[in-house]
Amino acid sequence: MTITPARAHLDDFARYLQASPSSFHAVDEAARRLVEAGFTQLAEPDAWPGEEDETSAHGAATRFVVRDGAIIAWVVPAGATATTPFRIVGAHTDSPGFKLKPKPSTTAHGWVQAGVEVYGGPLYNSWLDRELEFAGRLAFTDGTTALVRTGPYLRFPQLAVHLDRGVNSDGLRLDPQKHLNPIIGVAGADDAHGGSDIVGHLASLAGKTGADVAGYDISVADTAAPAVFGADERLFAAGRMDNLSSVHAGLAAILDVASAASDAPVISVFAAFDHEEVGSATTSGAAGPFLADVLARVSTGATESQRARAFASSMHLSADAGHAVHPNYPERHDPANRPIVNGGPLLKINANQRYATDAVGAAEWVRACSAAGVPFQEFVSNNALPCGSTIGPITATRLGIRTVDVGIPLLSMHSARELCGADDPAALSAAMREFLAPTGGRGD
Repeated sequence: MTITPARAHLDDFARYLQASPSSFHAVDEAARRLVEAGFTQLAEPDAWPGEEDETSAHGAATRFVVRDGAIIAWVVPAGATATTPFRIVGAHTDSPGFKLKPKPSTTAHGWVQAGVEVYGGPLYNSWLDRELEFAGRLAFTDGTTALVRTGPYLRFPQLAVHLDRGVNSDGLRLDPQKHLNPIIGVAGADDAHGGSDIVGHLASLAGKTGADVAGYDISVADTAAPAVFGADERLFAAGRMDNLSSVHAGLAAILDVASAASDAPVISVFAAFDHEEVGSATTSGAAGPFLADVLARVSTGATESQRARAFASSMHLSADAGHAVHPNYPERHDPANRPIVNGGPLLKINANQRYATDAVGAAEWVRACSAAGVPFQEFVSNNALPCGSTIGPITATRLGIRTVDVGIPLLSMHSARELCGADDPAALSAAMREFLAPTGGRGD
């Protein structure tokens, strides 16, 4: 089989997904790739280049900074000034699912179970009867942290049809407190995988004991590998594509901009935030101060009026997955705007500004797609159904930077396993590259 650029991108996306069972892992893998490409990691408590010597603030640079489950990377071109505008691609690292509760281990009717809490708005039924894992961050009493993942460890078992004869005619109803308590083992079993001590097992993966754990941020993730499938192998299924599809595309785009001899007169920025699925109102979410803090420090030495001038000429591309038309539920979609997979990424539009796209932003997206040689599709919700939202309006409101909302079309959004077209992730990334470097000067 000939490996096309779209397929090569998709294969790399699959590897990224497998390395990213939690928002913290997604950021860790992004950081690893950035360092490998020559980016320098900065720490927020430290002085950054230029902050103590403002004459060096605007030398050419490729840098990034991590805040918990969020990461921001940027490329400063040679000759940048205090009024050089920013081109920002924004996305989010979290996905709907479940988080581990305090005192998580319980025993009932001979089974060992875990206590989990619903995170965001997952499709409950899609998580049933899958081999799942715990993954995330542990914080220890000595002040250190570690990322851990268990591999296949838990499962939400569905009730057999023999014990629920009406399930196929009356529908499945799941009470999240009563029915979504996953099993992890058999009571009384003495095994090498932690038994009923979930926290102890997680700690052992980091070479610690349960007594060393002072806190944790642990998510549940599907362990099934991503897969290309379909009659023509142009479909792709995986977990967490909302919204790691945008994170990976943006990461690939900023790496490409950094590797090329771009003469674009902008500072290119990639920002991936946490907690979008629960409102973004955290220190590492888009509604927090992270992006504003970083942009201010990147433009060290700029006066307030110079920074305002830079922001006035800046633009933000908010990238989050959207909906492809569902062939079994066509009435749930707008009758005229019906995006399909492999038809190109979406331009997301909402009259009530649940998406931040306006005419000027749309025109810039058209330019970026044209320069990249990729098609795009408009998405608008059915008038009778409420429209979701993104980080786009949040960032536009916080910073006053013009924002346009985009993303790839999915089926089964918020399922444990979502579906997209095999060509769309690469198309999104290509358009992002042109957006981040609007002159198209990539040295190729």
